Amino acid sequence: MSPNENPPTGVWLVGARGSVATTAIAGRAAVTAGLHPPTGMITETPPFAAARLPALASLVFGGHDTDPCPLPKRAEHLTAAGVLPHGLAAAVHAELAAADRAVRPGGPQPGDTRTDDELIRRFAADIAGFRDRNRLARVVVVNVASTEPAPPPGAERLAPSSLYAAAALRTDCAYVNFTPSTGLRAPALADLAAATGGPPHAGRDGKTGQTLLRSVLAPMFVQRALTVRAWSGSNLLGGNDGAALADPAAAAAKNAGKERVLTDTLGHTPEGAVHIDEVPALGEWKTAWDHIAFDGFLGSRTILQTIWQGCDSALAAPLVLDLARLAARAHEAGLSGPLPQLGFYFKDPDGGPATLHEQFAELHALARRLGEAR
Repeated sequence: MSPNENPPTGVWLVGARGSVATTAIAGRAAVTAGLHPPTGMITETPPFAAARLPALASLVFGGHDTDPCPLPKRAEHLTAAGVLPHGLAAAVHAELAAADRAVRPGGPQPGDTRTDDELIRRFAADIAGFRDRNRLARVVVVNVASTEPAPPPGAERLAPSSLYAAAALRTDCAYVNFTPSTGLRAPALADLAAATGGPPHAGRDGKTGQTLLRSVLAPMFVQRALTVRAWSGSNLLGGNDGAALADPAAAAAKNAGKERVLTDTLGHTPEGAVHIDEVPALGEWKTAWDHIAFDGFLGSRTILQTIWQGCDSALAAPLVLDLARLAARAHEAGLSGPLPQLGFYFKDPDGGPATLHEQFAELHALARRLGEAR
């Protein structure tokens, strides 16, 4: 389908001036201009050609953020860090500047005295205004902000991620939580979404590197009848993610999804844990190491070690673009509530199978369903 046949679709990014959002916005502009191929974008592969997804060129970006750094300047920082290729920030400056003009102040900031409902109404008004100004067919709200700690049991206030999720519900926008933060899984919002059906939503915590590999390797041990005794890991990372995950509570929220993949696939939780260490010198890059101990025939002990090195922003950005397009099309096709068929993209999905192979089959089935829907 040509871009001219697609009414514009809004992508409202929570954390709109962060590294993932900047890379996604710059990357979309680069791909549509023919400057780079759509590497890593599953929605640009043949099985999705007939799914009637919104064209990449039809996407319009805006969002919330508490960071004052403009998107063009953030893109310069990412170029210096080796995330964006040299010359790209200048080539797509107009697209970055246009998205930055649509960014609104996030919150709550320290000292903010507004109630949860006042914040939700403010955020919802920002999203509705973005939709109206740009005459958008629909808007997908995507959370790509830094990981927040899980709220304590019985907390009186909603977590920031849940305020944005509530604003998405209030404006009838599809919602994607690409982070480990609470989002729609706050009990009050989960009950509301279940009672009303609500717009389609998917999450949580994008599966970009270490957990992607775990979801491939764990089924291998099950299929070969090999007993995994221990699975330990370590993450070294810098940038905003490293700073956020230096908080033990935020790291615990992150690790819950990594552990779920193993438990759901292996049928038990092996010994070991994932340790996350902030290394500011690494900047936007990270190293993830896994140490797997398993038993073979006659109790023979075997060790497998893996190392994954890369830039999370570059790994995440194509997935964010995929999810925005899929969620928008699901909304247009009349789907509502959780989308377990998008579990391929998440560490802690809203139901569905745990292994990557089965999740990929579910994703292809969704593409066929969207292609058949009006």
